[in-house]
Amino acid sequence: MSTLKSSAMRTVDVARRAGYSVQQIRNLERDGVLPPATRTASGYRVHGEAHVQSALAYRALAAATGPVGAKRIVRAVHARPVTEALALLDAAHARLDRERTDLELAKEAVTAISAELIEDVRPSDSMGVSELAAALGVRPSTLRHWDAEGLAVPDRVPPRGTRRYSPAQIRDARIVHQLRSAGYRIEQLRALMPSLRRGPGREETGAALTARDASIAARSRALLDAAVPLGALLIARQKTC
Repeated sequence: MSTLKSSAMRTVDVARRAGYSVQQIRNLERDGVLPPATRTASGYRVHGEAHVQSALAYRALAAATGPVGAKRIVRAVHARPVTEALALLDAAHARLDRERTDLELAKEAVTAISAELIEDVRPSDSMGVSELAAALGVRPSTLRHWDAEGLAVPDRVPPRGTRRYSPAQIRDARIVHQLRSAGYRIEQLRALMPSLRRGPGREETGAALTARDASIAARSRALLDAAVPLGALLIARQKTC
């Protein structure tokens, strides 16, 4: 594809067009994200349009998949065959689709679980760590971790301090499990759980769910933004195969 080879640019020119510093462009070349630059007789780098498109693709992909995933994809675009790059892109789209689905399920589950009435509490309604872990499909160590983080804190039964979860505490654990499955981090849940314990419809809960939705949308848009530079690079690679 001649348009990717037609211009000769300095490193600073590539940096300006891609929105990076000169050192960042050099780092991307060192890491294999940009193809190796040619050199003049005096040792200066000479870049082409392919370097700009590679940097632009990496910039968008880093926002969509993170730096590690972005490097893997752009490196694969420069390799032969291009099927690995296409597979990595398919996987990135699939992950976002799965996160959207999980988030919608978590929204529904949190609303339903938070609205459950906890009335007369009887000893028989409580659960031990192993029982609750089996019911949720998690390891007992996961429940202990949530306890240590203050997310789902059980009662301690003397004399040995055995953990027992009341119905309200079981509800907390179910909510945490749903939100963890939807991609919420521990630190996010620390801020979110107090409002969920007070009941559904709280502003904090809605804001947290909306923020997660916005994060997924931004990453999806970034993946879409990467399509143009990636398309140019992939076409160029296919023409040279």
